[in-house]
Amino acid sequence: MKVYNGENMLLGRMASKIAKDVLMGEEVRVVNCEKVVVSGRQVRTMEDMKIRQDRRGYPLKSQKRPRMPDRFVRRSIRGMLPWKTTRGREAFSRLMCYVGVPAEFEKLDLIVLESANMSKLTKSKHVTVADIIRSLGGKA
Repeated sequence: MKVYNGENMLLGRMASKIAKDVLMGEEVRVVNCEKVVVSGRQVRTMEDMKIRQDRRGYPLKSQKRPRMPDRFVRRSIRGMLPWKTTRGREAFSRLMCYVGVPAEFEKLDLIVLESANMSKLTKSKHVTVADIIRSLGGKA
């Protein structure tokens, strides 16, 4: 089982690496999901997420957007899996995300991806998942 630390990690880069691991059959856990970073200007990112949330048709059948940081990250990783195949659904079931660090993972060595670290950003324009969730009306 691999346990990734999401603190100061870029969401897209981290999600692609985790998706590959899950497809290879690994059990993957992601902790500190509220501290994952999305690159881009804060105002623009918040506006885009708000537009996506408001773009709904019939409320009983339209897509639901997650309002919890762990589910937001898990849903982002799902977007990089072949969800419509059995292989993709089984891979998604091997993935779990957590807010903070649960007691069972405190003593384990957490994997930090250097290729997905926030230090890769050339500019300091970024926003955390917790900020995005708060702007959408969730609790983070």
